[in-house]
Amino acid sequence: MTYEFLQQYWWFLVSLLGALLVFLLFVQGGNSLIFSLGKTPEERRMVINSTGRKWEFTFTTLVTFGGGFFASFPLFYSTSFGGAYWLWMIILFSFVLQAVSYEFQNKLGNLLGVKTFQWFLILNGVLGPLLLGGAVATFFNGSNFLVEKANLTDFSQPVISSWANASHGLDALLDPWNLVLGLAVFFLARMLGTLYIINNVAHDDIRSRGRRQLLAATVPFLILFLAFLVRTVLKDGFAYNPQTGVIFMEPMKYLHNLIDLWYLTVILLIGVVLLLFAVIKTIMRKDFIHGIWFGGVGVVLVVLVLLLIAGWNNTAYYPSNADLQSSLTIQNSCSSEFTLRTMAIVSLFIPFVLAYIFYAWRSIDKKKIDSEEMRSGEVY
Repeated sequence: MTYEFLQQYWWFLVSLLGALLVFLLFVQGGNSLIFSLGKTPEERRMVINSTGRKWEFTFTTLVTFGGGFFASFPLFYSTSFGGAYWLWMIILFSFVLQAVSYEFQNKLGNLLGVKTFQWFLILNGVLGPLLLGGAVATFFNGSNFLVEKANLTDFSQPVISSWANASHGLDALLDPWNLVLGLAVFFLARMLGTLYIINNVAHDDIRSRGRRQLLAATVPFLILFLAFLVRTVLKDGFAYNPQTGVIFMEPMKYLHNLIDLWYLTVILLIGVVLLLFAVIKTIMRKDFIHGIWFGGVGVVLVVLVLLLIAGWNNTAYYPSNADLQSSLTIQNSCSSEFTLRTMAIVSLFIPFVLAYIFYAWRSIDKKKIDSEEMRSGEVY
């Protein structure tokens, strides 16, 4: 395993974590639909219990995603998580609010009332996907930061990276194309949340409303995502020379990546087909409740490809709009060869972890949520 291979390998693993995180945002999507799918207190409680059994998976994957970046590409971690901290703090706060809401909404002595915590869940369901989508969009549109590695020798202020303005990440929301992808991820989360609840909740009225909500979320998602994708593949991209490390603008760089890495284009198309199949069959057939698995796999494939073309094929995955040469690449922001090699050995245990998650998931979902369970048993 060469150093270059390890760099590419770890970008793949981080991208896979990011893709799994987007799939697991079905929890946030379901949260945003509490009052749309549940018209009575019991129905709302069924929806909340459906997503409440999986929120730990999403939160853990978010933390693991950040930890993976810290271990493999520490300069990105210090630049983005350290510089754009207001954006990330709002995201993390919304997830903490979600955890608190699940645990305390029906506890004795709840002074705020059940509906207050349900609105907190909706807030997480909107802010989480929207801001995460906006953050991912900066991989293609750039952020305002500066990197000066020579500062390591300045003992008075040994700070390598700094934000170029006082917004500390909130300026990402001023770019309309970042908001386009953020809104696309929001509607995608609602699609996945609806598919999951249709699969997980055995209630005819909720499933009927879910199919209507699925159509209402799919149309804006397709418009927003296709607009972002077409604009991204046609715009100038951030490339770098692997020999010199010089970063430059290349016309239609991301389109070139899809052409050069043609197998990623095939995977992208397969992912899109799987997602559309899940949506269309769920809407057309009332007895089909397994759309979350086809749609989930499709989403993972699509997001994985988008993240890979943002970093592979000599592309700067975290561009700087303040100083082009400060842009981060797989090459100039990764850990040492020893660290990447050691972690590569540890990563061989990932299939066992995934197998355990699959086992735990099946055990939790063995019995569908229904009205009887809401009246007896441990519920949120």
